[in-house]
Amino acid sequence: MKLKPIFNLTCKVTLVLATCLLTSVARADVYAYVDAQGDTHLATEALDDRYQLFIKGDGIFDSSQRIPSAVEPEPVRTRLFKVLTEHPNLKKFEAVLASAAAEFDVDLALMKAMMAAESGFNPAAVSPKGAIGLMQIMPATAKRYGLVGDAKNSIQQKLADPKTNVRLAARYLRELTALFPDQQALVIASYNAGEGAVQKYRNTIPPYPETRNYVRLVTQFYQFYVPQVSALAGVTEAAGTGRIHLTIPGRSNMPAPLTHTDN
Repeated sequence: MKLKPIFNLTCKVTLVLATCLLTSVARADVYAYVDAQGDTHLATEALDDRYQLFIKGDGIFDSSQRIPSAVEPEPVRTRLFKVLTEHPNLKKFEAVLASAAAEFDVDLALMKAMMAAESGFNPAAVSPKGAIGLMQIMPATAKRYGLVGDAKNSIQQKLADPKTNVRLAARYLRELTALFPDQQALVIASYNAGEGAVQKYRNTIPPYPETRNYVRLVTQFYQFYVPQVSALAGVTEAAGTGRIHLTIPGRSNMPAPLTHTDN
């Protein structure tokens, strides 16, 4: 929320989203290649001749798609899909997500996509601007919904609790969904830039490079979590244990590890 940096996600993958100002919302094309160290590099455009189209933005994701590898005789299979759908923390917090989505009647698939983009499923993520946890909630947003610090725990400590963090995000998403019914792109944009920014630009996505790229990315990730797409998963390898480094233009560095501090 509120123009925060993005995350570290567990797996040996590097994502780079090229800067572009969009006039309309679309899922992002994703290009990829595997380097000599086995790391997968993804971008929203072919940055050089190593990159080949991995996911077509206006198409349906097919788990049989492969990432071309410069070092393996056979291309590796859907590494990004595997990380995003089989990440250990996604499974760990599945029940928390499902409970919050049901309580506030919000789209579970959208919550998963936002969690991937916000924190990379890292409950200890803290952005340089102070957004906290799985869904990168700002303390000011938490206060808006009645969360305050006390003698035992600061508001930052409370936000670090996954259940509290996810529940607040779901509550905020319910409010945004009611504000922008049947306009998922505006809900996503509002989560990033604030609903005030969306309203300022007459209920359109604000012309901020970060926000427009964020909407494209979350919309693309969303396709991984809707039921008909998730059913295509055919990857049986365990998810990686390195890191994903994802950069959206306009954001600063990724969230730092969480440090509990009292106000």
